[in-house]
Amino acid sequence: MFEKTKREYQKKTIPRRGKKEREIEGTMSLGYAEKLSYIEDVGEVGMKEFFDPPLVLQEKIERLAAMVKKSKHLVVFTGAGISTSSGIPDFRGPKGIWTLQREGKALPQASLPFHRAMPSMTHMALVELEKAGILKFVISQNVDGLHLRSGIPREKLAELHGNSFMETCPSCGAEYIRDFEVETIGLKETSRHCAKANCKRKLRDTVLDWEDALPQREMSSAEKHCKMADLVLCLGTSLQITPACNLPLKSLRGGGKIAIVNLQRTPKDGKASLVIHGLVDKVVAGVMNSLNLEIHPFIRIDFVQIILNKNISGDERFINWTLRVASVHGQKAPLPFVKSIEVTFLDEEKYKAAVLEDQPFLLKRRTGREREFEIRLRINFTGGCGCPFTEISIPFDREVILTESPDYNREAILQDLRDTATQDSTCGRNAACWRKNNVAARSETTTYAIVTNVVSYPKLLKAHEAESTGGIGDLKSWTECFGTTIRRKRSKV
Repeated sequence: MFEKTKREYQKKTIPRRGKKEREIEGTMSLGYAEKLSYIEDVGEVGMKEFFDPPLVLQEKIERLAAMVKKSKHLVVFTGAGISTSSGIPDFRGPKGIWTLQREGKALPQASLPFHRAMPSMTHMALVELEKAGILKFVISQNVDGLHLRSGIPREKLAELHGNSFMETCPSCGAEYIRDFEVETIGLKETSRHCAKANCKRKLRDTVLDWEDALPQREMSSAEKHCKMADLVLCLGTSLQITPACNLPLKSLRGGGKIAIVNLQRTPKDGKASLVIHGLVDKVVAGVMNSLNLEIHPFIRIDFVQIILNKNISGDERFINWTLRVASVHGQKAPLPFVKSIEVTFLDEEKYKAAVLEDQPFLLKRRTGREREFEIRLRINFTGGCGCPFTEISIPFDREVILTESPDYNREAILQDLRDTATQDSTCGRNAACWRKNNVAARSETTTYAIVTNVVSYPKLLKAHEAESTGGIGDLKSWTECFGTTIRRKRSKV
């Protein structure tokens, strides 16, 4: 993963942790750092932060906006600093993971579970720049998957160190994005298989450990675009890790320029045409203001599968049925955003309610064939979702599954959910977007799309109109400082 230039290290395995410790990890965004093999030298840490004075910062923001506007092939190179405002700690800053480890201090608490981290203002601004045709390619050293989640097209993104939420097939190359953090790092086999019928190979994680080489496909694309770039914009990176940190320099040979936005000084500052010491979100928002480009809300949509199996009893008086609420990634995969499920019925006197608190969420019942009824599910969400629950009604008729699967326009349904969520600034709305009836197995599987978060990104004041802050905090402090709102109002539907 990293060249061993002037560094020798001893590798050892991190001790296995107990169940309770792993549960605690699930509430923190530190799993990646703790899964890495141990090395003595992780480079310079505890780096001092610098802040340009407000008037100087505003002048630099305007210069950067002019450079971006003039650019014909803009490439953005990102590091951990663009995700700190998403609640994910960095590594080398004053409160970074490796800094605190070296000082023997307690590691920082993440403000959200890793899998619920939302794209920052910077992530979403890059999406708008790509849609406007300005941004041609993104190179990221981060493993948080937020560039893909925000909407950057896969073909315009190189994730040099992998993605904690992606698995890949070593045989056919298929990639699978998950809503849960993949359990391993180091390109190891996972517990799942390729879904392609003619493949079925075991999948591997994509996150590199220290000794792993950078992926050739990602590096080739990154090098190609850096050579083509007339501007490489480095955001939130200390530019210390080789060989990745040398990629921006490839633009210089073709007459391109480098701009760096980071709170710490970097080894490449002397090669840059512009160096800005300021909060990345503030700088990027200022550039977007200057370009008169709006940063649209981020709408997070998660998915669940509801599987209903029906069988007629031997005396044909009853229907034995099973209801399962499962992940779209497989019945054995976790549903990380679901806390519990309350099951009720329209006829409460005849049918007993139930609460499903443990995964797999499974309910088995026997009911008479004399009448139809309605199953109501209240799906309660875990922390990090913008609303506490959503409700889904499932009609239960007397007939066992006999019909073919209906057709759904999945993309149109998802777009309608996004548009409605954007307009109403509410989450919790859901819609069926896929269904498969298995006549032989007497089962129907329906996938529901659920809006679980709506995050807004308002415009900022100019730098000289607001006081400069002292550092990058967690999501709460960033929200208070910049006014970004995570909508927690639940839709009535």
